[in-house]
Amino acid sequence: MALARISLLKAWRPVLAVSQVRMGGEYGSGAGSGGGTGGSIRDAGGAFGKMEAAHEEQYFRALQAEQLKALKKHHNDEIEAHESEIRRHEESIKRLKKRKDEIESDSD
Repeated sequence: MALARISLLKAWRPVLAVSQVRMGGEYGSGAGSGGGTGGSIRDAGGAFGKMEAAHEEQYFRALQAEQLKALKKHHNDEIEAHESEIRRHEESIKRLKKRKDEIESDSD
């Protein structure tokens, strides 16, 4: 059984190597480059294909930056909420310690 697996892997190795080579190339340089076709303009390649690929990359970079900004804001809001809770708990602790001291002084 193990021998059969090894022979299968050896049989597929050249196919895997060829598929990796075929996917190479520059974004926007024609069909199949950069992960597949992206429409008729990118299929044609040339300057318009490269320009469209650049616009696509720019869009996703901007989207990622926006998501990162939203995540940072969310984390800051969470930190602020937790700090507020800490202050509230500290005030409760002070109040309870004061009551405890009052009770102890009254019982003396």
